[in-house]
Amino acid sequence: MFESMNESIAAFGVVPVVVLEDAENAVPLAKALVEAGLPVAEVTFRTAAAEESIRRMSEAYPDMCVGAGTVLTIDQVDRAVGAGAKFIVSPGCDPEIIDYCISKNIPVYPGTVTPSDIIQAVKRGLTVVKFFPAEQYGGVATIKALTAAFTTIKIMPTGGISTKNIKDYLSYNKIIACGGSWMVKGDMIKAGEFDKIREMTKEAVAMVKEIRG
Repeated sequence: MFESMNESIAAFGVVPVVVLEDAENAVPLAKALVEAGLPVAEVTFRTAAAEESIRRMSEAYPDMCVGAGTVLTIDQVDRAVGAGAKFIVSPGCDPEIIDYCISKNIPVYPGTVTPSDIIQAVKRGLTVVKFFPAEQYGGVATIKALTAAFTTIKIMPTGGISTKNIKDYLSYNKIIACGGSWMVKGDMIKAGEFDKIREMTKEAVAMVKEIRG
């Protein structure tokens, strides 16, 4: 299951990182992403609407790859998966969350920034980790240094990635995909600008295709 999810995320190349304040916006957002050719979203557990948003997106688009981000507790793992989340992303490397997800066969992507973080993932058999916040911790240069030491690991960087620098990231073969919010910004969602989101997402899909061929 982990490998299948890794392959899906690699095929997407970019994962929209979404903050939803109102679950009413969940299905229109999912529709925009699916129509743009990017049927994936990491819905962050930063708001009270996250759980219900995941549920609505998953029910409306069962084939969409909806995951939960900013997961800090096992209770949030259970709530997210119960709502339909297909993968879990954490901002840090919490062994308790990793072990719990592995025991339940739930794909999990822990946040890492140091060799010590990555070791925790490697010793548990993970082959993909999040690198967060990417730009603040040195971006591609740091990722190259880390993967030189950890040859079995691939990276999903998130934080500070946009159209301006995504080529730098996706051009490196150890980066499986990039997390980004530039095409799903909160103010656009609140304003109901789903046509704009769809067009910006289409541009992101085209960029991934151009970079990766």
